[in-house]
Amino acid sequence: MSAPLREGYKQTEVGVIPVEWTLVRFADLFEFRNGVNAEKHAYGKGTRFINVLEVITHSHLRADDIPGRISLSKSAINAFSVQYGDIVFNRTSETQEEVGLSAVYWDAEPVVFGGFVIRGRPKSDVLDVGYSGDALRAPIIRSQVIAKGQGAIRSNVGQADLRQVLAPLPPLPEQRAIAAALSDVDALISAQDALIAKKRDLKQAAMQELLTGKQRLPGFSGGWEVKRLGEVLRVRHGKSQHDVEVVNGAYPILATGGEIGRTNHYLYDKPSVLIGRKGTIDAPQYLDTPFWTIDTLFFTEIMGGISAKFIFYKFNMINWRSYNEASGVPSLNASTIENVEIKLPNFLEQTAIATILSDMDAEIAGLCARRDKTRALKQGMMQELLTGRIRLV
Repeated sequence: MSAPLREGYKQTEVGVIPVEWTLVRFADLFEFRNGVNAEKHAYGKGTRFINVLEVITHSHLRADDIPGRISLSKSAINAFSVQYGDIVFNRTSETQEEVGLSAVYWDAEPVVFGGFVIRGRPKSDVLDVGYSGDALRAPIIRSQVIAKGQGAIRSNVGQADLRQVLAPLPPLPEQRAIAAALSDVDALISAQDALIAKKRDLKQAAMQELLTGKQRLPGFSGGWEVKRLGEVLRVRHGKSQHDVEVVNGAYPILATGGEIGRTNHYLYDKPSVLIGRKGTIDAPQYLDTPFWTIDTLFFTEIMGGISAKFIFYKFNMINWRSYNEASGVPSLNASTIENVEIKLPNFLEQTAIATILSDMDAEIAGLCARRDKTRALKQGMMQELLTGRIRLV
């Protein structure tokens, strides 16, 4: 026996919603149109052109968020225009999580939309523009769209699929109140993103100064030595994980893209700088706890009197792509790495520099964690506000 409904709520096809809310099919909200398909030579200049990536990455889309351009006739621009308040839907994707994802366009500059995008033009003013950007990405909508995704390799939705989607719609005053609340959180996230970007720029500037000796820390003087990396470390190959991999093992098994499994055995247990042998060769990693690496990821044995963390930061200053030794998948050779020359101060100065940069990394990580918590807070707010569980009016 199901629990009784809360007072002021009603059961609908998409779940329980407030009695004042209506349930509206997309077919009654939007006129749909597929995007323009043009010849290859048309791309690169002309009118701003909305494609899949912009829809995926922005719930509220502005002209400045659209880098692509396309040359079209005046009649085509009119036919495939995107206006303030229009909704654009991602028609196809390799993942179900992105198929049918939507964004509202809320800018005055005329833009057009591409063949992998479907435009939904509102038929009336029952849908607030600011509200629509978040509301049409809510789980109550996304679950319906994802269920309609078709395709053996890529998920696809069409106009007919979108027309069947049901949207719970609050009265306009409540839509605007919800939009304002979510917009406040968006503003906080944007401010946090801006601060993180500023801190990263400051760290990059500090690396340029401190890791080259252009700026010296108080109490340090004297020249730096030029050494080959092979004089301060040994590059070692990873090994196959197949004989050591276990579920919930004590140590990570690492590839160029990160952790791929766990093991109770380690290949190395001292501070080390890791760098890709194949694939991603320009993303050094630092570990000071035991690990296992597979053959696509080098690790290093750092010699005595050398700060492994300092070497990690020096690795991040090197353009490893310029040492690529393959025409296909990017590759590095151990001897190539060991022959790279770097300038080194004494151990105490290495340690002092590494400490400053590590502190900056820790500050950035803390800011990122706060930003991620704010994003999670917004998701929780959306779940409550866009289903009517919490009311603002």
